Amino acid sequence: MTIGAYIIGDEILSGRRKDAHMAKLIEMLAARGLELSWCHYLGDDREKQAAAYRQSFASDAIVFSFGGIGATPDDHSRQASAMALGVPLAMHPEGLKELEIQFGAEAWPNRVKMVEYPEGARIIPNPINRVAGFSIHRHHFVPGFPNMAWPMVEWVLENEYPDLKLASKITRSFLCLDARESVLLTLMEAFVARFPTVKFSSLPHSIDPQNPKPPVIEFGVTGVPEEVESAVVWLRTELMNAGYQLA
Repeated sequence: MTIGAYIIGDEILSGRRKDAHMAKLIEMLAARGLELSWCHYLGDDREKQAAAYRQSFASDAIVFSFGGIGATPDDHSRQASAMALGVPLAMHPEGLKELEIQFGAEAWPNRVKMVEYPEGARIIPNPINRVAGFSIHRHHFVPGFPNMAWPMVEWVLENEYPDLKLASKITRSFLCLDARESVLLTLMEAFVARFPTVKFSSLPHSIDPQNPKPPVIEFGVTGVPEEVESAVVWLRTELMNAGYQLA
């Protein structure tokens, strides 16, 4: 299962605000044994957003898009997603009902623009101010505000994908001292071939020319517990048999 994310907003790309959505989405997915496959940052550019959405709509990915669904001139996600799908925007009756419950007559004439979604969209309830987000196909659009976005993503996961839960994964890591990746490449390739269902990482620690120390590699293995444990045992054994010291 491929799960992706778009983080929208010039304020993120300029550094005026820091993104917290990616880390939180990773956490929410991990609680279900799932992983984030990709994350793209996009500015407030309707054409570029539409091009990105067009590409992900053509895939089978589940996608969460954070931000850009308001009604101000710098918000483009509603329009861009409609452009990507080649459908018009349409006022959503359930979204309108939520707005009118929250704001009454003050929902008109401006707030109602926030519930103009691509034709065929479904609403995502907003527990904070009842300004709904929307889903269409396997894409889910939520506000940029974390206090609204995160419970809305949880709602999507629980209601749209209640059975999408995999076995919880763990990560085991250890250090291999006085080791160089170029020397151990053949061993690493053998490991990946032997244990294709776990994820493997090799992270060499940076070497400071002013303070030379023997090189160190941090190996990591991620997957379901029983597979990880047997893979780590094999890798550690091979490294020790090759004369390396582990920590």
